[in-house]
Amino acid sequence: MNSPLLRSLVAALLVSALPSAAVAETSAVTYSTVLRHGTVYDGSGAKPFVGDVALQGDRIVYVGPKAPGTGTVEFDATGKAVAPGFINMLAHPEESLLIDKRALSDLRQGVTLEVMGEMSMGPLNDAMKADFLRGADASLKSIDWTTLGEYLEKLERSGISPNVASFVGAGTVRTYVLGEDNVQPDATQLAKMRQLVREAMEDGALGVTTALIYNPNTYAKTQELVSLATESGACGGMYIAHMRSEGDRLLEAIDETIQIARESGAPAEIYHLKVAGKQNWNKLDAVIAKVEAARASGTRITADMYLYPAGATGLDAAMPAWVQEGGYAKWAERLKDPATRARVATEMDAPKSDWENLYHAAGPEGMLLLAFKNPALRPYTGKTLAEVAKLRGVTPAEAAMQLVVEDGTRVGVAYFLMSEDNMRRQVALPWLSFGSDAGAPAPEGVFLQYAEHPRAYGNFTRVLAKYVRDEKVIPLEEAVRKLTSFPAKVLSLTDRGSLAPGQFADVVVFDPATVQDHATFDQPHQLSTGVTDVWINGVRALQNSEATRLPSGRVVRGRAWRGAPGGGCRKESKDWTWGR
Repeated sequence: MNSPLLRSLVAALLVSALPSAAVAETSAVTYSTVLRHGTVYDGSGAKPFVGDVALQGDRIVYVGPKAPGTGTVEFDATGKAVAPGFINMLAHPEESLLIDKRALSDLRQGVTLEVMGEMSMGPLNDAMKADFLRGADASLKSIDWTTLGEYLEKLERSGISPNVASFVGAGTVRTYVLGEDNVQPDATQLAKMRQLVREAMEDGALGVTTALIYNPNTYAKTQELVSLATESGACGGMYIAHMRSEGDRLLEAIDETIQIARESGAPAEIYHLKVAGKQNWNKLDAVIAKVEAARASGTRITADMYLYPAGATGLDAAMPAWVQEGGYAKWAERLKDPATRARVATEMDAPKSDWENLYHAAGPEGMLLLAFKNPALRPYTGKTLAEVAKLRGVTPAEAAMQLVVEDGTRVGVAYFLMSEDNMRRQVALPWLSFGSDAGAPAPEGVFLQYAEHPRAYGNFTRVLAKYVRDEKVIPLEEAVRKLTSFPAKVLSLTDRGSLAPGQFADVVVFDPATVQDHATFDQPHQLSTGVTDVWINGVRALQNSEATRLPSGRVVRGRAWRGAPGGGCRKESKDWTWGR
């Protein structure tokens, strides 16, 4: 027994079985860190208790009333909550981590695992690399990776603070094989797409995902998605979707997601569950009924959400798919034609459409402009589309098309779509977790050139402040479960998400009485407060609310990762066990 970790773990397990008189004999036990006298929320949803959490290296070795022995670091957590690290189920720091390794906006909220991949960073071909660089921040000069695994390894080598994991995007593999045109794969092309999914799963992906309101994802038919989800499921992965509709055709989109889960045999997750557009707010009862009926019948389906009444995406979500076919360059070129612009404007203004029309759902007054690449357009940041249209003397639809052409990007926009009452009901659903759907910026440097959605700085502390402490929608122990062990179980991660011996030492200390989000739509670059200390893999990543910049983060890989014992894909999804 030469391993210090193994010695400490065995000692900690033995202590719980010893009579009190024998405990003194264990006083020689030492740990790298002991968090003393905190109120421990272990992630299970059980009532908290006052006690200690001991870490040795990158693992937790003791959780209980009093850790025997001493720690090299003794941390007094009196009066504070001690919890497992929070899991961001829908994260977009793919680019921001290349600029700032701290993921500061999330670190200050207690996030220790960023789950990425709605549109994954691999596999990429040369055309995809060039297109990504065109829309990226100017500080990103080149792309020196091709596969998803290479990208994740690059992040880990760079010394990032958070753990990272990723799905492989169905839209990414579609673009790799088919480009961005509205075409359907033949048998050979679909086989290539499945092969790319399998390779990404063996690189460590957690599953396959898609974003079905965006080109070229929207061109995928249901059976294409079933095929890719089946491949992912055989590799121990799940299917996660930004569904085809969150508004007028929401219930049909739920049905499609359930169908894909049933036919593939893989679990499904609904990204950022919402009911968008006031005319649809009364559909939440039906949404809940559909999901819970599917779960009761044995289909594994869950969801996540962010906690703001506005979503954030681009002006591509305000225009029909046909004008965007083939990618940004063709989209912008088409918008230069007056006849095309007239047709697009008519479809944008139509009360009903066969595409997810967020322009009509939010209205120009409910569209807040967030991010421009063109410096000449940045004075419009923080204004609504209606305000910009008035300044330009054009209709809002025309203003939107002008901005896309002039900026060279889809332009970042917040769309105000949701009901606060519905959001409160969703927070309490036992099968729902939380994701920011945002990058992880810092209130400094290049990030200040853009107006972020406040969810980037406040989504997780908002759970604890607004919905637990202030409005008492759920108790704190349930909120911690939904931030930790529940998403870990959904992702089939067996060694993260709980405070228990043997788990990786991802630990968060916060003050339930003062934890607070501060970011707003008017002033988004405001760090949360109340989360004071964070350990990631046993390394202190946040100390007294200051980032240590230590390289604490690792890649968290899925079950088919070829580097793990017993890794690799199986014949069918039923060959795996799953969480719910």
